Amino acid sequence: MIRRASLLLPCLFLATACGQSPKTQVIAHRGAWKAQNLPENSIAALKQAIALECYGSEFDVHMTKDSIPVVNHDADFLGMDIEQSTYAELLSPTLSNGEKIPTLEAYLKEGLKQRGTRLILEIKKAPSGTPRTLVLTRKAVEMVQALGGGDQVEYITFDFASGVLASQLSPGSQVAYLTGDKSPSEVKQAGYTSIDYNLNVFKEKPHWIEQAHELGLTVNVWTVNAEGDMVGLIDKGVDFITTNEPEKLQALLESRKSR
Repeated sequence: MIRRASLLLPCLFLATACGQSPKTQVIAHRGAWKAQNLPENSIAALKQAIALECYGSEFDVHMTKDSIPVVNHDADFLGMDIEQSTYAELLSPTLSNGEKIPTLEAYLKEGLKQRGTRLILEIKKAPSGTPRTLVLTRKAVEMVQALGGGDQVEYITFDFASGVLASQLSPGSQVAYLTGDKSPSEVKQAGYTSIDYNLNVFKEKPHWIEQAHELGLTVNVWTVNAEGDMVGLIDKGVDFITTNEPEKLQALLESRKSR
């Protein structure tokens, strides 16, 4: 889930801003949806994450039958298989707030209206396999670049080859690996800038946090909703926490400032 452009990475690794003490930052998982009962991955949830001034707002991207990247977590949208449906077909159902499924283009255009919250773009694995995932990777990176969002968008993926390709297509962009099956050194050697692993991975291998930092990688942890887990990760010095409870994490971080 994470990371600034390569020239800023030393600053981020050492501190939230140069000259300040290190601080864990907040990434809203699928936008800030839970507290306001908004649809996950909706533009409304993105706007709420921006209003909260989260470091980043994570979202998931699939590709339709007619090769249009769309924003949705699951491989189906309200029961419709995205890879087997055209974008026009996917417009028939609506989200609970009345939104249609967002295209990646529409989502990026909304997010790039501001500069305070980063857009954390997850390239989803295509059900049909890696070749289609790599097509989606190219389309996503090219769209970000065409819209001038290269310094505002970060990439994350469970597909190792997809992340390697994103790193090659967009040198200097922050790219994180999600699966948790590779060591920090393996991730670094492949061109990634971050490990972004599930909480349980770090419970089993807490030493990977320090190893990643020694290699100049940033560390994000997902999806962390319990306060006790948040506290433990903050104490371990992780750079980012991805959560469905961004308000809770923000309040916790604020309370620790005043100690």
